[in-house]
This record gives sequence, structure tokens and C-alpha cells, in this order.
Amino acid sequence: MSRLPVIANPTRKAYPSDLSDDEWVLLQPLLPAPKGFGHPIEVDFREILNGIFYVQRTGCQWEMLPHDLPPYSTVYHYFQKWQRKGIWQQMHDQIREQLRNKLGRSEQ
Repeated sequence: MSRLPVIANPTRKAYPSDLSDDEWVLLQPLLPAPKGFGHPIEVDFREILNGIFYVQRTGCQWEMLPHDLPPYSTVYHYFQKWQRKGIWQQMHDQIREQLRNKLGRSEQ
């Protein structure tokens, strides 16, 4: 059972930049796993990604993130953290390799 809280607004209208269920299934295993110690993670990573993709797609400032997404400071924190740790590049490389394998091509 997940320790993640229920989304504050589960019936919110979807944005065009939101992850589809298929995209979420693809990206979820590529996100870093919790460390297993310290304060438990209390955010929904799918909503964090939705917030990041909203900013990237619309070009708005972080502070102008809609209120039905997680707080901009939380979304920006994860964006920066994953950037510093190279998570975005790892996700890109793994998805590219999976796609190339599926197409019957060399991973590189």
C-alpha cells in the first residue's frame, strides 16, 4: 500500500501537458526510489511531473503554476534536484534505448 496522500483535487480538469496513463507507466519506474530513511515522501510524483511539463509546455514562470497542481516551490525543487543528479538525462537515455530495441535497432 502506498504512503502517498490522496491528490488534493482528484477531479481536476486535465491539462494538455498532463501525462497519459501509458506515459506514466513508462516513466514511473525511471524515477528515483525513496531512500528508505528520513522523512517519508508525501508528494505524488505524477503530479510533480505534470507540473514540470506544464511549465515546459506553456513557458510560464514557476510562480504562475496553476493552484490545482502541487505548489510551485515543490515542483521546482524536484525539477532542480533531478537536474543536478542527472535523472532527466538517464530517463531520456533509457527511453531512447527502449524505443530503439522495440524498433529492432541497436541501442546506440
